[in-house]
Formats: sequence, structure tokens, C-alpha cells
Amino acid sequence: MTCPKLYATAGAFALLASSALGQTTEVTVESLMDRLDGVAPAAVLANSTLLNPSESGEMQVLREGTNGWTCMYPGTNPMCADGGAMSFLQAWMMNEDPPDTLGFVYMLLGDEGASNTDPYAESEAADNNWVVTGPHVMLLGSGAKPLLDSYPTEVPEDAGQPWVMWPGTPYAHLMMPID
Repeated sequence: MTCPKLYATAGAFALLASSALGQTTEVTVESLMDRLDGVAPAAVLANSTLLNPSESGEMQVLREGTNGWTCMYPGTNPMCADGGAMSFLQAWMMNEDPPDTLGFVYMLLGDEGASNTDPYAESEAADNNWVVTGPHVMLLGSGAKPLLDSYPTEVPEDAGQPWVMWPGTPYAHLMMPID
């Protein structure tokens, strides 16, 4: 089964990284759950929709969830996102204005890095302020905008304190490291 609404989102996550998981056609619910272990609270992961990028980049629904969360391991950046966050991420990938939502993302396994200034940077460059973040959560969308003025737009030393990622863009969001 495929999820056409999330097809564009698959491309977004393909930009983040590619991995053997994304290249494999033999991904099962069990193997994906093993890889996602720890990415979010167990109760979120246990009842979430599970997505896996196919070889063609299309997102396959491996399991329909019941709790409004979508979890995936698109390359090296495993995550679980609520409905508001999925809408935001889809708008980002399609370079559209983000919807009027508030979204939450768990990335408790961390990430392999992203530009803090350019939402579309695919790799580290001298001018894109690349940052690798350990375990964190994100608040996304217009509902998070009132908070953004309270946090720095520069990545704090060791990325250990909250900050605004992609400041000055429609995709600015709050990054909150978790110890």
C-alpha cells in the first residue's frame, strides 16, 4: 500500500540522507520497529503509522497507526511526527507556505546533520552552518512562531540548548535538545 499524500514528504526525507533501509525492499514492520526503537516514547511508536521509502522514493505505509503519529527511518534521520508536523514537512518539501498548524517531532536518536540556515542544503558547506544534533524534539509551524523570538538563531555551543533552526525562512522552527 502507498500513501500518495505523503509522496512529497518522501522526497524531503530522501534529501536528509539515504541509507540501506531506504534501498531495501525487504523491510518489515518488525525490522523497522527495531530500527526505530528509542526514537520516540514507546507508546507513540507502538501505535504510529510506519512509513518506509521504497526504491523509487515513494513512501510505503507498512502499518496504519491509530494515534495520529507517523514514524519513519528515511536514511539517517529517524523520526516520529504528529499530523501538524507532517503537514509542515510536506509544505517544506514542496517549497510551499507552511500550513497554519503546530507540529511536534521526536528525534530522540539524533540526526546526522543539517544546515541551520538553508532548509534545502544537502551537505555541509562553508556558508551553511552545518550542525549535528543529538537527541532532540522540534516544534514546527505557525503555532510555534510566538516562541521563536525567545531563543537564539545561532546554534549554541555543542547544540546543547534550544535554538531556532532555519531562521528568517518560512520553515523556522524550534530545536530542543534532550539530555
